[in-house]
Amino acid sequence: MDTVTQLISNTGFVNITADNIIMLIAGCIAIYLAIVKNYEPLLLLPIGFGVIVGNMPYMAGLPIGVYDSLSAGNAQNSVFSLFYWGVTAGIFPPLIFLGIGTLTDFSSLISSPKSLLLGAAAQVGIFLTYLGALALGFNHLDSASIGIIGGADGPTSIFIASILSPHLLGPIAIAAYSYMALVPVIQPPFMKILTTKKEKLIRMKAPRKVTKREKILFPIIAFIISALIAPGSITLIGMLMLGNLIKESGVTDRLSKTAGSAILDTATIILSFSVGASTQASTFVTKESLLIFGLGLASFCVATASGLIFAKIMNLFLKEKINPLIGAAGVSAVPDSARVVHHFGLHYDKNNFLLGHAMAPNVAGVIGSAIAAGVFISFFAK
Repeated sequence: MDTVTQLISNTGFVNITADNIIMLIAGCIAIYLAIVKNYEPLLLLPIGFGVIVGNMPYMAGLPIGVYDSLSAGNAQNSVFSLFYWGVTAGIFPPLIFLGIGTLTDFSSLISSPKSLLLGAAAQVGIFLTYLGALALGFNHLDSASIGIIGGADGPTSIFIASILSPHLLGPIAIAAYSYMALVPVIQPPFMKILTTKKEKLIRMKAPRKVTKREKILFPIIAFIISALIAPGSITLIGMLMLGNLIKESGVTDRLSKTAGSAILDTATIILSFSVGASTQASTFVTKESLLIFGLGLASFCVATASGLIFAKIMNLFLKEKINPLIGAAGVSAVPDSARVVHHFGLHYDKNNFLLGHAMAPNVAGVIGSAIAAGVFISFFAK
């Protein structure tokens, strides 16, 4: 009977808590959104399953969870803790940026440099949220990490949190990826309210054709300027532009295909799953986590509104008007924000194709959020 009793006491049925059940439900919801609603399935599916795995109870001393010992020479380290080490050490986000660089076409931005202003305007949400987090009692490092959620860039959020606020990495990453997935839900109401019907119907000239030389020079010049502005952005911008240069050079097709498929997919799976598994109820179900989700949502909303409003302001000075809807694409959820803008515009004019124009502020937003993170890192990292 003692053996039976011990066996039963070691099962998850005995050790599971109400908080574990809440997190298991949250994981199932993420998987549902990924499969049924097709919301960022490449991210939400491994994150959701990671949440389930990370919240399955097990007896103390069993090396399973991401927080189990990583001490040198300890043969009992958890495999998941080794995966999570790659996240907290900042290894996977730069690899993801490398892959994104090989998949990104900066032609629309090169042909319309003024779109950089829209990408910059959308970063207002990051800095306002930083101030809001400070007002709610978070310190400077935590506030900076929380503010980056407004950029709607998961890898950047994880990268800065791993440096400035490792203890908040889980909720920050989950919030960032959640709002990336909810772009089609969050942005349309702001686009509808903050623009008039006349503005929604504005048609823009087709972007000019960009030369191969421009495409090759852009990642080199963009990196140098970004690094000089914010040295803390060197890692992310460097890997992003390296990936783009590999693609645009035309002489490294094998490297481009590997970085944009095998490396990107592997890093995405391990990072997403590890982040999900880090949301153990004991460390995740807290007041701080709820505040982070609230602040992250506010940051994303402000970023969207800022891009739309700044586009309207730009039109006051431009002879050739731009459709203000593309300002919403200034957040760096690539290419989802641009697609949302495009499909929203089609509701008002089925022949007004905004995707090419929206991609310019969208990729500018990627650069902008990485620079914003670099500014915070330069200020606060010790």
